[in-house]
Amino acid sequence: MRSKMKNYSLKTISLVVFTLLFITSTSYAATEKLSGKAPNFTLKSRSGKNIKLSELRGNVVMLNFWASWCGPCRKEMPLLEEIYKKYKRLGFTLLGVNVEQDTRAAKNYLKDVKVSFPILFDKTNKTSKLYDVSAMPTTILIDRNGKKRFLHKGYKPGYENDYKKQIKKLLRE
Repeated sequence: MRSKMKNYSLKTISLVVFTLLFITSTSYAATEKLSGKAPNFTLKSRSGKNIKLSELRGNVVMLNFWASWCGPCRKEMPLLEEIYKKYKRLGFTLLGVNVEQDTRAAKNYLKDVKVSFPILFDKTNKTSKLYDVSAMPTTILIDRNGKKRFLHKGYKPGYENDYKKQIKKLLRE
């Protein structure tokens, strides 16, 4: 009987420790501070126009790398639209960079989820590689001087609050 109690206690302790480690590892804000010049790129937009990052110097720029198959990307997209509408008149722009080689699914998704910010297509993933994108979505904030400042890997509800704080900080600089 004593050995059954001992095993039960060890199992319970192990479960509690595992749960605490899981909660701790998944609930932190996935914001990293960055430095260095943002690599320049030119990508074709949904409207057919080429957009060059360096031409946006003087604005705070948010790059959001996403894919239509990515659940968190889909959840985040309407929130990004709200952020774009709120801050665009203050010198902020948002570029949604789709990373899919075949853009049909992304274009179909955008028929249902209306966004007014530019959507760019990185069919060859050259731009994604420049920014070392390793998670979907990946969001990078760039200051008015063209320097990378903040990195977010993935998306969880509440990250949009971090985005807003960081955008306000960069707009004030």
